[in-house]
Amino acid sequence: MAGMDIYEDARTVSRSDLAAWLRQLAHQLESDGRLFYGAAGAVSVADTVRCELEIEQESETELSVEIEFSWTVPTSAPAVEAVEEPPSGDQQAEVAPEA
Repeated sequence: MAGMDIYEDARTVSRSDLAAWLRQLAHQLESDGRLFYGAAGAVSVADTVRCELEIEQESETELSVEIEFSWTVPTSAPAVEAVEEPPSGDQQAEVAPEA
């Protein structure tokens, strides 16, 4: 089966807001292993994941940083789940802007 985009969002944010967003993702991973996105979506992240960090010079004036992680979803578990609300105190995660 070919890859299918489940959710994507791009925006311009401050470096401070980017750092806060990354901390939020880390908290979600540590607390219950789910990443929240959009209005009511979540994905459960496996205990072991493959991760990549890629830093590219796109042009003389542009750099990009990509953080990617992937895992295998057990056949008995849904890959994507709908949730009514994220855990209390957490805002929903959005896709990371390029740095």
